[in-house]
Order: sequence, then C-alpha cells, then structure tokens
Amino acid sequence: MSVAVVTLGCARNEVDSEELAGRLEADGFRLVDDPDLADTVVVNTCGFVESAKKDSVDTLLQASDLKEQGRTQAVVAVGCMAERYGKELADSLPEADAVLGFDDYPDIAARLRSILGGEKHEPHVPADRRALLPISPVDRDASTISVPGHAPLVEAPVIQAPDLDAASAPASGPRAMRRRLDGGPMAPLKLASGCDRRCSFCAIPSFRGSFVSRRPSDVLHEAQWLATQGVKELFLVSENSTSYGKDLGDLRLLETLLPELAAIDGIEWVRVSYMQPAETRPGLVQAVARTPGVVPYFDLSFQHASASVLRRMRRFGDPQSFLTLLEQVRAEAPEAGIRSNVIVGFPGETEEDLETLCDFLEAARLDVTGVFGYSDEDGTEAATYDGKLDPDEVAARVAHVNALVEELTTQRAEERIGERVQVLVERLEDGVVEGRAQHQGPEVDGTTELVGAPDDVRIGDLLWAEVVDSQGVDLVAQAENGETR
Repeated sequence: MSVAVVTLGCARNEVDSEELAGRLEADGFRLVDDPDLADTVVVNTCGFVESAKKDSVDTLLQASDLKEQGRTQAVVAVGCMAERYGKELADSLPEADAVLGFDDYPDIAARLRSILGGEKHEPHVPADRRALLPISPVDRDASTISVPGHAPLVEAPVIQAPDLDAASAPASGPRAMRRRLDGGPMAPLKLASGCDRRCSFCAIPSFRGSFVSRRPSDVLHEAQWLATQGVKELFLVSENSTSYGKDLGDLRLLETLLPELAAIDGIEWVRVSYMQPAETRPGLVQAVARTPGVVPYFDLSFQHASASVLRRMRRFGDPQSFLTLLEQVRAEAPEAGIRSNVIVGFPGETEEDLETLCDFLEAARLDVTGVFGYSDEDGTEAATYDGKLDPDEVAARVAHVNALVEELTTQRAEERIGERVQVLVERLEDGVVEGRAQHQGPEVDGTTELVGAPDDVRIGDLLWAEVVDSQGVDLVAQAENGETR
C-alpha cells in the first residue's frame, strides 16, 4: 500500500513526518512523493495560528478531492491541529477519514491499515498535555546509562526494522525510526519536545506537552545517521532550545553537545533555532559563536520590547536588556546572523508601547524580523484579557511595523556588501546557483545567489564568496576561485 505524507508548519513537524514515514516504511508501506499516486494521504497539520489552521483544513480538503479523482482511498489528519482539536475537527471535517492524535504515532501503520479496511476510528477528546506524559514517554524502568561528560541518562529500547535505513530519532524518550522525505543538504534535528514556559498568548504547551529533552546519545546517533544521508547542515529544533538539558540535570548540556555534533564526519554546519532571550546565558552565546562548525546564528524570540507588554505576555525583558544581549552576541561574533519575531497589537498595547518596539528594532539591527498581528488563541490566558484592540487597528500597526522592518532589514543586508561569506548550495536551476550564507536560516531568512561558481558545483557544496549586492534580505555574492567541498 502506498502512502504520501504532506507536511505543514514548522521544522519540528518535518521531523515528526519523517519519523512517521520511517515507521510506515518499516511496516510495509511504500512511500510516494505525489499524493495523486497514494492509497492514503497523511496530512501533518499545523495548529499554531489561525492562518496555519486554515492552510491545514484547505490541504485536507484538497487531498479528500483525490478520492473522487484517483486511486486515493483515505485521507488522515495528524499533527498539532489534529491533536489540539481531535473530535471537534473530525466532526467539522467529515471529508477526512480519520483524525489521529500523538498517541497514535507508535502504531501509525496499524491505524492506517484499519482505516483502509473500513474500520471507523474514534477521534480523541483533546486534553491538556501538560498534565500527561510526553508524546514519546521515557521508559523510566529501563536501565541507566552513562555518557562521558554528561549526567546519567535513561536508556530506552530501540525499535528495530529489517532492511530499513533509519536512525534513532525520538520526539523525546525512546528511539524511533526516521526516513528522510527531503534529500536536501539541510536536515532538522529535534533536541526536545514541549515547553514549560507559560506565555499568555501561546497554546503550544497545551497540546505539545511539557518540555522533555532528548538524551545527548540519541541526538548524536541521529546526527551521525543524517551525515550518512548526505546532510551537511544540522538544524537543531525544539520549542525552546535554551532549556535543553534542564530536565536531565544539566542546563549547560547544549554547550557541551554542540562541539560533539560539529565534529561528526560529513557535518559542516550546526545551527541552533529558537533561543529564549531570558535564558540565553553568556556561556551559550560563546559556545555558538566560538565553536568551529557551529554557525554564528542567533534565533532570539523577543516577541516585543515594551516591558509592560512583555509582562502581560508572561515574558521577561526590556529594550536595554535585549540590546545588552545583542551587544554580547556581536562582541563574540560581529557578523553573526540574528533574527526574531514580534507580536503587534497585543491586548493593552499603547501607542507608547508600539513606539518602544519600533525604537528597539531600529537600534537592534536584526537581519530578519517576523511580524505577527495578535489574535486570540483558544485556551490561552491572553484570550481572556481586556483591552483588545480593534482588528483594523491591529492590521494598521502590523503594516506600520512591517514597513519599518522591511527598511531596516534591507539596510542590514546592504551592510553585508563586502563581507566574505561561506555559502551552502541548495538549488541549481537554469544556470542560477543559490544557497544560504551562515547568517541565513532555512526558508525564512533569505538566500544568497552565487555568481561565478565553478561549472562542476553541486547541491551540498560549500563555497566562499564575497557579497557584492543585496535585494531586500537576499544577497548576491561573487564566488571565489578554488575548490568546493
């Protein structure tokens, strides 16, 4: 039986999809890229914000149309939206043949077979996962193992599959199979699952659960496997990477793990995503900036700059503390890439708060800033707040901040003209060689077009180049003469 896995949302969802694909292939399913050619289409949904939910529903409806047009027999929803809404989603979207929650993942192949066999799957009633076990609970009854340089860890059983080229890749806790769905030179690698922070606007902990770190041995094992698959860049993902190791008894575990990951044969770049500013300690800044093979890239989720707005968000910080952190980063790595996200129009945000945010952005000189307008999220504290702004006012503020950000990020890119950068080649098309410099994260931080690249350049090569032009956040760089690697 053939199955196509369609992934929406963030890089953490990409890892989940590859783990599901590994389990399915290990249990006899044939994976196909084109949903038109699949007996079953599995849609890994996103439930983060309203626009993502709409995209998930639209994708499920499009996949359901295939049941009338081709060989597709079943469409199944998984992922964050499926977990978050469960029975409610199933009732409102009868076009989907089943809505599966995270607890169905270990038995995904059996679930799909039963659905294809005509059995009706009873969707789950959502529960707050902060009070439940993690998605893949650690086997606390298993024996304790010791990893040199790390605190004692719990060894969990390995799920073995014959003739499957897969890796140890759990969401958290026990090992699981993984099968790459994208053959590019970058791969996300999950550090942890869930989040212990209680930001008033965010529902993620309620359906992703509490923060659970993966064991360093499992992260390293999977990274080694990814290297054998041609991966050159490891993109470390989690809901909060700065918390890695706290539940294993060592909050500095990421600082010790980074050099080990960077030393893996075949891995050229290691990139850390989603660093909580309030938890970004000097030792971590130094580890990211100074460790050979770890790119000087700081994904700092500020969310706002006004201290009063941040307090209502249940976050910490103010313009001065954030600027001090940026000074520390640039003292260690002057050419570091720095990106962030901000929420505009939060309940109670005044004109003065908005001005504070804009003044901060001007002083911060960020490479990329994502701007989001506030909207209520089901089950969050902020949804109960007074002081909601009119949607038209929120939209106007978003437009204002977006215009400022576009100007500032264009200026920041122009400042990079003359810099010597290393570029990972990701696309070759019609004579155009395109990739990303070290300061550019996957998909959302712009690209670098290489001119004068060698004729034998290949995807996955690393080339040194000098930035000669910029177009918004995108760069144009002249490749240096010399060998690629």
